[in-house]
Amino acid sequence: MRIKIIIIFLLLVLPGSVSFAQNKVVTISGLVKDQAATTVLPFVNVVVKTASDSTLVAGTVTDEEGRFSLTNIKPGNYSLEISFIGYFTRRQPLFVGSLSEFLDITTIELAPNAKALSEVEVTGKQAAVSERMDKKTFSVEDNISQNGGSVLQTMQNLPGVTVQDGKVQLRGSDKVTVLIDGKQTGLTGFGNQTGLDNIPASAIDKIEIINNPSAKYDANGNAGIINIIYKKNKQEGFNGKVGFTTGLGSLWERAANLPTIRPQYQATPKINPSLALNYRKNKMNAFFQGDYLYTQTLNKNEFVTRTYNDGTIIQQQTKRNRNTGFLTLKSGIDWNIDAQNIFTISGLYGREKIIDRGDEPFFNADLSERLRLWQFLEDELKTTAVASAAYQHKFKQAGHLLNIGFNYTFHREDEKYFFDNILPTYTGEDAFKLISDEHVADFNLDYTKPLKYGRLEGGFKFRKRDIPTNMQFFPGLNSPLDVNAGGEATYKEIIPALYGNYVFENPKYEAEIGVRLEYVDLQYEVNPNHPTYKSNGYNYTQPFPNVRLAYKLNDLNKISLFYNRRVDRPNEVDIRIFPKYDDAEIIKVGNPELRPQFTNLLEAGYKTSWASGYFYTAAYHRFADNTITRIASIVPGSNLIYAIFQNIDKSYNTGLEAVLTQEVTPQYSFNLNLNGYRNQINGFTVENKYPVLHTFTAEKQEIFSGNIKLNNTFRLPKNLEAQITAIYLAPDLIPQGKIDSRFSLDMGVKKSLQNGKGELFLNAADLLNTMVIKREIQGAGFQYISTDYYETQVIRLGYSYKF
Repeated sequence: MRIKIIIIFLLLVLPGSVSFAQNKVVTISGLVKDQAATTVLPFVNVVVKTASDSTLVAGTVTDEEGRFSLTNIKPGNYSLEISFIGYFTRRQPLFVGSLSEFLDITTIELAPNAKALSEVEVTGKQAAVSERMDKKTFSVEDNISQNGGSVLQTMQNLPGVTVQDGKVQLRGSDKVTVLIDGKQTGLTGFGNQTGLDNIPASAIDKIEIINNPSAKYDANGNAGIINIIYKKNKQEGFNGKVGFTTGLGSLWERAANLPTIRPQYQATPKINPSLALNYRKNKMNAFFQGDYLYTQTLNKNEFVTRTYNDGTIIQQQTKRNRNTGFLTLKSGIDWNIDAQNIFTISGLYGREKIIDRGDEPFFNADLSERLRLWQFLEDELKTTAVASAAYQHKFKQAGHLLNIGFNYTFHREDEKYFFDNILPTYTGEDAFKLISDEHVADFNLDYTKPLKYGRLEGGFKFRKRDIPTNMQFFPGLNSPLDVNAGGEATYKEIIPALYGNYVFENPKYEAEIGVRLEYVDLQYEVNPNHPTYKSNGYNYTQPFPNVRLAYKLNDLNKISLFYNRRVDRPNEVDIRIFPKYDDAEIIKVGNPELRPQFTNLLEAGYKTSWASGYFYTAAYHRFADNTITRIASIVPGSNLIYAIFQNIDKSYNTGLEAVLTQEVTPQYSFNLNLNGYRNQINGFTVENKYPVLHTFTAEKQEIFSGNIKLNNTFRLPKNLEAQITAIYLAPDLIPQGKIDSRFSLDMGVKKSLQNGKGELFLNAADLLNTMVIKREIQGAGFQYISTDYYETQVIRLGYSYKF
């Protein structure tokens, strides 16, 4: 095993691959004046030419105020030529970088009847081969092998991303903040990520992965930020896109049920119709995006063997057949009041209906005696409504912006659980009902000022978040439910924040230095009759700095250094006091005494490019205080396992990521991503207070792990494209144990039809049905091994048409 780990780690230092975001075009602006009179000069000719051969790239004339703006300039080295009758023509080098979408040349003076002024260097955006290395952007439609699925399924094929337990991980951590169009919403969660498996990918334009967020972003999420950008068309007139996808999952049974339970789902249907509409005329642009995703899934099919120190062995299975219907609607209007002012109002509505039918049998070691059968029906409805208003003022200088926004989110969770607790001598019928209403108001103000050598950014954000919850238990005969742990609880959070960010760039050096100052006040009010927990909370005022320094060896090679400090605030579900009984004997409970986890990140990156590809690598080290994780333990005299969130002191994550993209021929290209890391959790001792006070101690855990992803793209005759994606995930560290290796193979093909307006695709996720999750957990007085054969294999067929 040690040799395997060493081999895997050595492989991970080989070139890897990914597809990076970069500013492909830049807007250049400036002001032209008379050198002697210092008055503005209207109608001056301004021309951009290539530095190498003086080929004309773009041209314009100054307006009546002497200002000019040139759009769609690609990064590179140019010559800027300014000419006017009665003045000497001025020529100066123009360097267009890649850090800013807008480049301000400030004031250019023309000399009447005098020698041209000395040369001036201008920076702002570098060549396309040398981007910032802090963000990667992926087009959803290019992910052929996962077209037609959910956002979560799409992400699992992206370089640098892994998926575990329904959550996205970046570099081995699930502490990720998920945004929709740059904002947090109830659809994806304001703390812990949620709901990604039910958002249709057909609604999404692109996905941004930000490993090193600037001070402009909320400080929450130590692993980084994922920004999901919805589709929005701005073509003139009426246009849109309609699509329909269908599919089947769980094509064959991977593991037979334990005796005496209901059948598991097979050949599960998937349906996803989608419609996008856009109408633009004059100053108004109206947009609409509607998607419905219906799926049946074998959501869980986990087999667990629990072994206790007294020799007791319990065999159990948790099988969950799930029906989900998820509707998302997004609509809004952009009003271009004039050339300097834009006002946008938009709304987002989501309705997710989940029906789970589950069976959980418990047997002795040789399956000769059934000890218990726990059957449940979960009826859950999640409703989300988001209202947004945004105003943008464009100053006369291109890229000089003021943005003001307000967002209000309402998110309701209405859960009903019904249980049949079937034992040899009696049957009990139990139930509980949970209502949670989340109200979030966000106000933000952002200011951007382009400079000759970069830009300044600053802003303010204020958030108020309230979540009243109410859990009601309805016990039956000899009920196992802890009815005293129900009642009401209210989560209240206020976060004002200020930030400032400075970006500098010249032909050799780049720097980005910023800081975000956050004040957080969180109060959690608990039912005074709760047997264990009382009202609690915390507050802090903390700075969160970010630094990025870069040196450009030349136009094709760059080195970058990063430092980032971030926080993971416990989300409401992490501190929720109510026990969760979807597993009858491994019970999950929140902890209102949780405190924030603070994380520091150091990273060094290098990127080199050539005509047909590029290579990128980064070494990183993360170290966290007050690490948040679940701890599983038992109490004296019971075989029930309680999994409770705790702060466990320090943890470390050190690794190397490598990416390689290469177009081998016009017909074939590949993208290889390798990530190897070492995870360490220091030894700790914690007190679990629920259901009774007991202590848990663990020794230091560490492991070398990583993952490999290979995307192969084939461009075939007759407008055909094909993709094959292979994913390998090495064994990894989890709290109190490890998760074994995993592998999957995805394939897809698409064909362009009807002069590019139509598209037909066919794909298969986890074609070989090999993605199985196996965990080994070691606790005080027990250990258990679980193997989950949940649904991963899906075949989809879809068609879309643009009009």
